[in-house]
Amino acid sequence: MASNTDQFREAFREEAQEILVDLESTLLELNRNREDMGLVNRAFRALHTLKGSGSMFGFDHLAEFAHKLENAFDAVRNGSLAASEDLIDLTLRSLDYIRTLLSDEPVDKGGIGSALLGQLRQMVDAGGKDANSEPVAAVAMAAAPAPQAVQVAESEWNIHFAPGPQMMRSGSDPLLLIRELGQMGVLEATVYMDTIPALGELDAERCYIGWDLRLTTTASFDAIRDVFIFVEDCCELTIEPPTSSATLPAPAAIDAEAAAKALAEPRAQKGGRREYDAPDVASSIRVAAAKLDCFVNLVGELVTVQARLSELAATRDDAEVSAVAEDVERLASALRDNSMDMRMMPIRGTFEKFRRLVHDLARSLGKNVELSLEGADTELDKSVIDELNDPLMHLVRNSMDHGIDGPKERAARGKPAVASIRLTARHAGASVLISVTDDGRGIDAEAVRAKAIERGLIGPDALLSEAEIYALLFQPGFSTAKQISDISGRGVGLDVVRRNIDKLRGSIDVSSKPGEGTTVTLRLPLTLAIIDGLLVTVGKGYFVLPLANTLECIEISNEQIAAAHGNHLINVRGDVVPYIRLRDQFEAIEVAPPYEQVMLVDTEEGRYGLVVDSVLGNCQTMIKSLGRVYRHVQTISGATILGNGKVALILDPERLVADSISAAHPQVRGHP
Repeated sequence: MASNTDQFREAFREEAQEILVDLESTLLELNRNREDMGLVNRAFRALHTLKGSGSMFGFDHLAEFAHKLENAFDAVRNGSLAASEDLIDLTLRSLDYIRTLLSDEPVDKGGIGSALLGQLRQMVDAGGKDANSEPVAAVAMAAAPAPQAVQVAESEWNIHFAPGPQMMRSGSDPLLLIRELGQMGVLEATVYMDTIPALGELDAERCYIGWDLRLTTTASFDAIRDVFIFVEDCCELTIEPPTSSATLPAPAAIDAEAAAKALAEPRAQKGGRREYDAPDVASSIRVAAAKLDCFVNLVGELVTVQARLSELAATRDDAEVSAVAEDVERLASALRDNSMDMRMMPIRGTFEKFRRLVHDLARSLGKNVELSLEGADTELDKSVIDELNDPLMHLVRNSMDHGIDGPKERAARGKPAVASIRLTARHAGASVLISVTDDGRGIDAEAVRAKAIERGLIGPDALLSEAEIYALLFQPGFSTAKQISDISGRGVGLDVVRRNIDKLRGSIDVSSKPGEGTTVTLRLPLTLAIIDGLLVTVGKGYFVLPLANTLECIEISNEQIAAAHGNHLINVRGDVVPYIRLRDQFEAIEVAPPYEQVMLVDTEEGRYGLVVDSVLGNCQTMIKSLGRVYRHVQTISGATILGNGKVALILDPERLVADSISAAHPQVRGHP
């Protein structure tokens, strides 16, 4: 079992990664708004938190490195250093180095850390100016005589500090904070222990004592507050404005007993720490993803058992058993919905990662590109989000390298100097649509077609729609790039996108206008764990159709099927709708019933019918993987266990329709 120290270090790693992502976004935003001191302060506080927490949990090298960066941004706050593009770029590279320091055995290969600090030192000494930065109220340069140090008057601050019940549980040490205050000047402390409970009620992981502190220092209010910056939310803290030390009596003339009473008065007026004697309440907790996955799996098993109980209750004429089955069904449904909500996360964290990618690629390619986000608070299943990083990364890199045109080309076409890449997300029924849009060159369909003919993917006389031509881009190894770079051109990226989206049971749509830009839209399911479905039969087999895709059910007779002479079409209130007979698809050998059911489903290709033998009713389905042996079976998205113990296969209507269309148009191989 892991020790508390290991648990705290792991918790710090997770929090540090979140801080680094937020800090990265702050720096990139600061790069666009150099005069925004709010962003400078936010970056400073993040670095201060990394320094303080890192030191507390034994990441001394990280803390020392972050301290140097913190000092640089403190200079920016004071106006002695410019928030230049070079400083921001150096800090971004430093964040990459900090990520390596979060490992158990950090190694500074090639002296990367020392080199970064050396560049930072030179930048600070030079005032941080670059060609793009505006002059600031700078300090005198080395050529000028050094100014005399300004004598800052000392002030006395009264500080009340009382750790809350959660502070030590998070690994924070109050004594380290007090020692840090002591390094800022002369510190006098009064300890009060009147809230320590009886020994039998004592919680060993809680700090019951508090301090009233008098600090004589030249430091500012912000500097003192920054000491407590990462524990402000879990302690009582007041910092009273200073009074000039010249107006106070000499310390030797103060009676010790009177001073203690005077320091205790503010605490008495505020009621001490009694507000923390209430039950501990946490607005949120951090849970390991593995534990959450285990919980959802158990809920899925419970849903299966509940279905079995309902089936047994339906076969018995027992009102009491039926009532219990209904209660269990209601509770299992509520628990299922609750567990699904727990797995839902906003996609913002994934989107924000690409700000850095766009920034770095823009510098590398010599392009001026701005990334914008829309719908970043759209939520979808964590397991889906975890698989999205690679597809989106390849799409963004492809837009940066192939899509976005260079500055001269944009000027010749009358486009804005700053190119645009937009990431958007929105809900569409039981799916989420995620789009990557650029205002670049667009896709040359004829060039794609010519390359496909050259590679033998299609024949010279093949008649393809624009969508089918764009689908060729997702074939393995396909690329129209004339030169291979370290960014793209090997024909790997879009193939990775297609395979990952297939694994998520999603689909890809591409639209483009030459000279105006391209949009790639990913349609993904909200969740990969539990879905609502319709249980149907085909021959002796059981199948589940996702309820979110199903529109309605229509009856069709054998006579109607025979009268169509092989044309799989049905008239639905004046509209002709094509259908797929699943008996033919799955080669069922049993005798067909006189009347079959047409399940109308909504797909990207429009309305389609799926003909089944019978519809048994609604079911809540826990999706189970079929395993690696069946990984190439695209029309089946998984399986589930029914209440009677039999296995039902979960159909993918989108894939069934796509395969049917591909079979009817064999001149193009593959479909995104």
